[in-house]
Amino acid sequence: MATTEECRAALEKLSDSMRGAEGDVRAATELDRSVSCHITDLDVTFAGRMADGRIDVRETLEGPPREKAEIRLSMTGDDLVALVAGELNFARAWGSGRVKLEAGLRDLFRLRKLL
Repeated sequence: MATTEECRAALEKLSDSMRGAEGDVRAATELDRSVSCHITDLDVTFAGRMADGRIDVRETLEGPPREKAEIRLSMTGDDLVALVAGELNFARAWGSGRVKLEAGLRDLFRLRKLL
């Protein structure tokens, strides 16, 4: 089972990858939205902001998100680490319910370019 520190490191790695993106993928990362990522098996939520092509994690909270972020992710720590490492396909994980992504319709259309 992934630790809180490994999950935070995975989010940092994802953020670094987003910053280096180009073209359509870069356009998708340039949203300015609040973000939360609930790690279900650890019952920890990382909350922050997606802006300027990065994810800035500002808080690590015990339990589920306290406020409804504009972009919400939910998954196990192992799945987060595997997604960022390229070992788990996001579309398949989302389709099977292993990963939950909630956002407004326009944001979902833009975020699909990241998949």
